Amino acid sequence: MPRRPGATALPLDVRRRDGAERSSALVLEAVLDALPSPTLLLDADGRVLLANSAWAVVAEFLDDERIAVSLGDDYFAMARGLSGDARTEALLEELRELSRGMRTTVSFDYSLANPRGPRWFHLQASRVDQAGQIVVTHTDVTSRVRAEEASTWQARHDHLTQLPNRAHLHELIDAELRRPEGRPVTVLFLDVDGFKDVNDSLGHEVGDDLLRQLAGRLSGRTRAEDTVGRLGGDEFVVICRDCDTAGAEALAARCQSTFDDPFPLAGRSIRLSASIGVATAGAAEVAELRSTDLVRDADLAMYAAKGAGRNRVRLFTPDLRSAVQQKALVAAELHSAIDAGQLTLHYQPVVYLPTGEVTGVEALVRWQHPVRGLLSPGEFIPLAEQNGVIAPLTRWVLAEATRQTAAWTAQGLQLIAAVNISAAHFTTGTLVSDVAEALAAAGLPADRLIVELTETSVAQDPDAAAAQLATLRVSGVEVSIDDFGSGFSSLSQLVRMPAGVLKIDRSLVAGSDSPRSQSAAAMAAVVGLAQACGMRSLAEGVETAAQLATAVELGCSYAQGHHIARPMPAEDLVRWVAARRAPRHGTATAELIDAGT
Repeated sequence: MPRRPGATALPLDVRRRDGAERSSALVLEAVLDALPSPTLLLDADGRVLLANSAWAVVAEFLDDERIAVSLGDDYFAMARGLSGDARTEALLEELRELSRGMRTTVSFDYSLANPRGPRWFHLQASRVDQAGQIVVTHTDVTSRVRAEEASTWQARHDHLTQLPNRAHLHELIDAELRRPEGRPVTVLFLDVDGFKDVNDSLGHEVGDDLLRQLAGRLSGRTRAEDTVGRLGGDEFVVICRDCDTAGAEALAARCQSTFDDPFPLAGRSIRLSASIGVATAGAAEVAELRSTDLVRDADLAMYAAKGAGRNRVRLFTPDLRSAVQQKALVAAELHSAIDAGQLTLHYQPVVYLPTGEVTGVEALVRWQHPVRGLLSPGEFIPLAEQNGVIAPLTRWVLAEATRQTAAWTAQGLQLIAAVNISAAHFTTGTLVSDVAEALAAAGLPADRLIVELTETSVAQDPDAAAAQLATLRVSGVEVSIDDFGSGFSSLSQLVRMPAGVLKIDRSLVAGSDSPRSQSAAAMAAVVGLAQACGMRSLAEGVETAAQLATAVELGCSYAQGHHIARPMPAEDLVRWVAARRAPRHGTATAELIDAGT
């Protein structure tokens, strides 16, 4: 094996050539030896005429006798000894064609096994002269290949957990679905219950630590033939190969068992759970499905598990997809329902308890669906929030409620209308202007309108809420905090809210048939809190005379509920209020609204 620097062989004895030929040979030797990449000069038959010093250096570095060359060695035989596969034979044929002038260049990439680790080279060959001599350069591209492999790996794996990422998971699932033997494929979709609470309370770094721990636990509980990946956030997917429904359920149970032990996080032991959806493509279905179909079905099953109370496993069934399709249809119809005049408002009376007088109403939207009939807010408001329709819907409610209230005022019926505002409306930044436009269009004084927001929606961004609500109150619009007692917002945030009415959640009112009940005690605390903050209190969801009596005894300012009156169309409300003002009504909160008449 050559060990000295400089060319290892010359094609002919330079001393026996004439001056011009000798000079040309020396120049060729010098040029090849100056090349940084291992380079050989071959004759037309593939024999080595010259090897530059870089060739000797790489042969010594790799400590591989197979690539040590001397004058006259058969390059083609050396190449076959390194690989000997069909690609090598094709390369050698291309080199022969190059020598005969049938090609202008030859390129080839190959790897060389080595105890130090595989090396990758790029071969580039060119014809030198009419005699058929060729120069073959072998450039070491190992660093580039390794960088490309690392980049490819990173593009297909999650940087946090090192698990396959969303794109790679879909590739793997599609590959399984296209296997010719048509084996069943199951996807488990796992979502951590309470992950947001960990992030919010302990910070995102701790949340990342949880995800890394969970990735390790899941990988340790699955079979060697299964694949665990991370879609994003706290959503993990397990690809279960050749696995029927029973096997998938067993795997899901093992995945759930990863949560049996608490997670050590930030010096604490945190117990969590997971909701898991399972979707299986049977042998007869795999050819018809795509990875997106299977992941979507598993996702639907996971949401069904979470909706059933969390920490559950739910198998996908076609009815889950039908329900989602129905929701999507309703959401699409909702976009046009406003312009089509399908929305209507019902009004629930609000009674001022010290006198029993009807002083206001809460405007509640209904959808008169052309096929499904009259829909309550719970059937479409969540869809409106999820599909970006809540802002135009709320604008319609504001416009209609203020118009109707102005019409009542013109008839001599002085009422204050309350309109519910979704938390999503805060993010639009148009709440103040939307309210102002509705009041101006209706010609209604600002003090005849109340905007109601839930306790939890206020808690999401209290500073943004406070700024918008303060502007509304300055204009004369009243602000009410709805459903107080159902959430867990801090009292410090509440007292900073520019609100004038605190509505006691119906869950507290429901248990207050006795003034000495725990619910009544909670109501009393809310009433006291409202008074301390300079607010009035309103008991909502009053269903019985006893609950109304408790609200009166505790000092609530207002009350509403089915015991007083159900929500009703505008024309029915006028008649109801007229009946309430008849002479037989007028004492002790109208004798507790006539005990429910």
